[in-house]
Amino acid sequence: MQKDLTKGNILKNMIGFSVPFLISSFLQTFYGLADLFITGQFYGADTITAVSVGSQITHMLTVIIVGLAMGTCVGVGHAVGAGEKERVAKVIGNTVTLFAVFSVVFMGVLLLCRDGIISAISTPAEAVYETGVYLSICFLGVPFITAYNVISSVFRGLGDSRTPMYFVAVAGVVNVILDLLLIGPCGLGAMGAALATVIAQGFSVVLALLWIRRKKTGGILLRKEDFRPDRALMGQMLRVGVPIAAQDGLIQVSFLVITAIANRRGVDVAAAVGIVEKIICFVFLVPSAMLSTVSAMAAQNAGAGKHGQGRRVLYYGMGICVAFGLAVGIACQFLATPILALFAKDEPEVVRLGAQYLKSYIFDCGLAGIHFCFSGYFCAYGKSVYSFVHNIISVIAVRIPGAYFASVIFPATLYPMGWAAPMGSLLSALICVGFFLYLRQKSTVS
Repeated sequence: MQKDLTKGNILKNMIGFSVPFLISSFLQTFYGLADLFITGQFYGADTITAVSVGSQITHMLTVIIVGLAMGTCVGVGHAVGAGEKERVAKVIGNTVTLFAVFSVVFMGVLLLCRDGIISAISTPAEAVYETGVYLSICFLGVPFITAYNVISSVFRGLGDSRTPMYFVAVAGVVNVILDLLLIGPCGLGAMGAALATVIAQGFSVVLALLWIRRKKTGGILLRKEDFRPDRALMGQMLRVGVPIAAQDGLIQVSFLVITAIANRRGVDVAAAVGIVEKIICFVFLVPSAMLSTVSAMAAQNAGAGKHGQGRRVLYYGMGICVAFGLAVGIACQFLATPILALFAKDEPEVVRLGAQYLKSYIFDCGLAGIHFCFSGYFCAYGKSVYSFVHNIISVIAVRIPGAYFASVIFPATLYPMGWAAPMGSLLSALICVGFFLYLRQKSTVS
């Protein structure tokens, strides 16, 4: 279903677009949380670490793919806003061609680099074997992960965030059922968790393809020539998608570096950090939903020449993120320990350390939401390279060195280490404000 996001009440459109996206993201993230939660009911810190580390790497891959697909979302959004249906079809066709090749190549590279990745993040010896098994299975599922996220980006560019929610909802049920069966009674541990995730992703792709085949999506008709590579069009999509993928990948790499720092301190710290990273992925669904909402709505408004309305979308998005970030930040000061206990009920040291880490790290949610919204806005105007710049500065100047020095100076607690991410996001937000004011002054997006 195609929806014009340039008309009507802005806040109503944002809620209508972001809530289905949020639910979809929740269900997708729920895969990893379900894996970790169910694993924690049957296994100890070594298997928990394998699943948490493996799923963190898989999440990084998903984030990179979503970033690349942002070029498709923006391209479709611009064409929809301008009322050019033939161009919409051409963007979709070229996307299919581009990502079909990408997914196969990416899968092969990841499989070849598996052992190097495990070694690079200093995975504890007790968890190396199961981490390798988990990653091998998930890497083989990269084509499914790519297909689902690309299909979703097309729908969102059309203004439809509801349809992808249906696909992933059914897949989420499949994932939980398989988790309970493969991790528990079948005793497959990390292998079972990975199999459940990949099978569920594959199921969501099949559902999406069946839906597209039966329905006319926004009246868009694809022809054979739409799949023929168009260098100019692919270049436009990649100029938007590559910087976003690079920035998101860089952030995830910084998380992995922090994980490596934690892993060197033993399996309890590794498990604690791994669980908190999963919790953070969950609360970050709101900022991520706002990023996609701002990019999709601002892109359609840019295509229609309604730049003032695009800016208001940005302001609303940041307001929602800051309010949500403050709420969860305050709540976690009181609920950190019981939350951690859900994932490691028989590991009191993991719970103690994880609660320390979560109480400081959680404030990254609100601060990151500010630069997430700016990133979506810059992306809608083809300025995604600015998002890459502010993130690389943040990672190199604050996130990684902050986590390292906090770990060295305060070896008995993870609380100071948790502040590295919020401080990095604060720097990113300030840089984004500077970029935005510069663009306004130059009348680039006014």
